[in-house]
Amino acid sequence: MTACAFIGLGVMGFPMAGHLRAAGNPTTVYNRTASKADAWVDVHGGSSAPTPREAVAGAEAVMVCVGNDDDLRSVVFGDDGALAGMAEGSTLVDHTTASAEVAREIAAAAADIDVGFVDAPVSGGQAGAENGQLSIMCGGEPDVFTTVEPLMQAYARAIVLVGDVGSGQLTKMVNQICIGGLIQGLAEALDFSRRAGLDTDRVLSAISQGASGSWQMENRARTMLDRHFDHGFAVDWMRKDFGIVFDEAERIGATLPVTAMVDQFYARLQREGHGRWDTSSLMELLRDD
Repeated sequence: MTACAFIGLGVMGFPMAGHLRAAGNPTTVYNRTASKADAWVDVHGGSSAPTPREAVAGAEAVMVCVGNDDDLRSVVFGDDGALAGMAEGSTLVDHTTASAEVAREIAAAAADIDVGFVDAPVSGGQAGAENGQLSIMCGGEPDVFTTVEPLMQAYARAIVLVGDVGSGQLTKMVNQICIGGLIQGLAEALDFSRRAGLDTDRVLSAISQGASGSWQMENRARTMLDRHFDHGFAVDWMRKDFGIVFDEAERIGATLPVTAMVDQFYARLQREGHGRWDTSSLMELLRDD
C-alpha cells in the first residue's frame, strides 16, 4: 500500500481516485468544489482535505487531474498548492491534458525540492476511467516512473513511458490529432452509407475487422447513427485540446490541415449550443433532416 493523494474529481478523476483507493492505497482527495470531495469519500472511503497542500501531507504519490494549464498551476503552486506540502522523495503525477511547457515548468519546480514528476495524460474517456481501462502516455525519468507505474495500473490497461518530461503531453497531442480525423472520416462514411440505402449494421460488420476498423467505429458508430451524444468526451474539451495542439504545432513548424478543418466543425457545434455533446456529434453537421 502507498499513501496517495488525488487532486481533481471531475468525470475522470472521481473514478480514477476510486480505483486507486480500491487497490488498497490510503487516499486523500481534494477538489475545488468541496461537495465533490465529500461525495467521493461517501462512496469510496478515504478522506478529503480543504487545500491541495493539506491533501498531500504524508503522501508518497500525488495524482492531479484538472482542466487546463491555469487550473494545474493553481493546485500545484502557491502557499496552499501541492508542492508546498509534498515531502522529499515523493512523486507528483499529472493526468491533466495540458501543454508540454507547463509539464516542464512543474518538473523544474519539483526538482528544486527533490520531488519527482511525471506528466501522464490519459485517453479512454469517462468509460475508460470508470472501468479502469485508460491508456496513459508518460514523460519523465525512468527511475521516477517506475515508482508510480504500479499505482497507475489500478486505472489503466496500457501505460507507456514515451520519453523525457513533456513527452506524455506531446503524445496526447498526437492522440487528439488522430481522433479528430478518425471521427470526421467515420461520420462521412456513416452518412454516405445511410444515404446510399445500405444496411449500415451489415456494412459495419463487413468493414470493422478490416483496415478501416478503429476504437471510434467500435464504440461510436451505433451511437452516431442513433443520434445519441449525451456521453463521452465533450466538444468543448476537444477544442481546448486542439488549442494546445495548434500552439505546439506553431512552435515546431507542423502543418495540420485536417485537424484545423475538424476544429472549425467543432466550433460550429459550439455556436449551435452543442459544446457538451460527445465529439462524435460531427455527424450531425452532415445531416439535412
